[in-house]
Amino acid sequence: MDHGGRVVAKVLESRGVSHLFTLSGGHLFSIYDGCLAEGIEIVDVRHEQTAAFAAEGFAKATRSVGIAALTAGPGVTNGISAIAGAQANCSPVCVLGGRAPELRWGSGSLQEIDHLPFVSPLVKSAETVKDPAQIAARTAAALDLALAAPGGPTFVDYPLDVVFAEAETEIPAAPQAEASPAEGVEEAAALLAAAERPAIMAGSGLYWGRGEGEVQALAEALGIPVFLNGLGRGCLPADHDLAFSRARGAGLGGADVALVVGVPLDFRLGFGASIAEEAKLIRLDSAPNALSANRLPDVDLVGDVAASLAAIRDAAGSGTGRTAPWLAELGKIEDEKRAAEQAELNDARSPLHPVRVYKELGEVLERDAVVVGDGGDFVSYAGRFVETYRPGCWMDPGPFGCLGAGPGQAIGAKLANPERQVCLLLGDGAFGFAGMEFDTMARHNLPVVGVMGNNGIWALEHHPMKFLYGYSVAAELRPETRYEQMVEALGCDGVLVREPDELRPALERAFESGRPTLVNVLTDPEVVYPRKSNLA
Repeated sequence: MDHGGRVVAKVLESRGVSHLFTLSGGHLFSIYDGCLAEGIEIVDVRHEQTAAFAAEGFAKATRSVGIAALTAGPGVTNGISAIAGAQANCSPVCVLGGRAPELRWGSGSLQEIDHLPFVSPLVKSAETVKDPAQIAARTAAALDLALAAPGGPTFVDYPLDVVFAEAETEIPAAPQAEASPAEGVEEAAALLAAAERPAIMAGSGLYWGRGEGEVQALAEALGIPVFLNGLGRGCLPADHDLAFSRARGAGLGGADVALVVGVPLDFRLGFGASIAEEAKLIRLDSAPNALSANRLPDVDLVGDVAASLAAIRDAAGSGTGRTAPWLAELGKIEDEKRAAEQAELNDARSPLHPVRVYKELGEVLERDAVVVGDGGDFVSYAGRFVETYRPGCWMDPGPFGCLGAGPGQAIGAKLANPERQVCLLLGDGAFGFAGMEFDTMARHNLPVVGVMGNNGIWALEHHPMKFLYGYSVAAELRPETRYEQMVEALGCDGVLVREPDELRPALERAFESGRPTLVNVLTDPEVVYPRKSNLA
């Protein structure tokens, strides 16, 4: 017989869990004790939201389940935004909650609240384990369900008296997933095989479905240009002949057949309007379409992503000559747009143009560097200019858009990839949500390099509001705040960059130092990001 926390830890160990992200809480002590006994590393952060974001970052980096343990009441409520973000990203995260004791329920114990009613809409499952004998089975079920396609967060909490009590340890075996292609792949294959202007638009579902090899094979077999967003970035290397980014508007807007893989037709794709109205639209994902109010596909494929892509390729055969003029047209657009960017990339102004930051950063980042974005306009520029070459190397908050996700995701990514560069891109506004997590990086010796675009405003709100009204309200921050001095006080390194020629040496020193570092770059607040997407 083991106490309940040890049982929880044994279940985690049985599923290959190596790290648990948390902020210390008395309701969780028995789980901590179990994790120490089972060799699971406990990573304590400064806010429960970060614990859940770090679990998601670890999940994104490994395509395994990430674990956060949040203490009762405010511990769980502090993690709600991160849980909602994991839901929007289909990230396999399991949140373990503390809970007031069952024997005193209704008496007003410390932090007594029923988490399930407000957590349930955000997760695949939510359950309170009230019987010590059920801890192993219910915990295993929550972990397995989080990872089952389509992935997403799950929640299980344990009353204090239950998780401290002794329990039997009988751990169910993990289920074996079946990889079955979707019905209708033959129709999709026929459309793609006959297309003269095909396009593939792929996102996070491609990454979670481990479909990077199959999408490359399909694209190469038929000569299809590929556009990527979200976690899909890097599933085809940015320097592959069929990888396009600047020509996305022309590629999707001019396609006669579009295969959309693992990405919803949400605001990022104009709710479906980004794809030519006359194009045949094929949707492939592991789950049915949840956005029925938007453009509907002509062919809707629901099944294992990798297996479905392989089946489409087999049925479509090969032949790239038909699309050669289309690829040449898109290649010309790509080249022209990249040439037009040179002025911004080499801009010598001080404070810096944000694009100049990404030129210098691109020359320092290694091919397998993990880049984590947390901000508005500064990170929007990153999405355009940071090149991604391998799967799992780009992370951002996703369509839920919760700022403060970056430090936690960077912590999770660095623990998953200790030998690789991890670069955290921050707006000065976003830093305010979770800047104290540089203390976490210092305490756990995690050499994440933060690069801040510090323009002293909430640019995503400031510029549109000035355009609409001629003024902005609640969108100004303190100019030139010395955030690098703040992280120095937390035990990290910091450097201030005012001039373009200071940036490259600062970045090189930061990555070579082996210490968590913030490079605070003063950027021009007058630069307006050329936003085109309809956010609402």
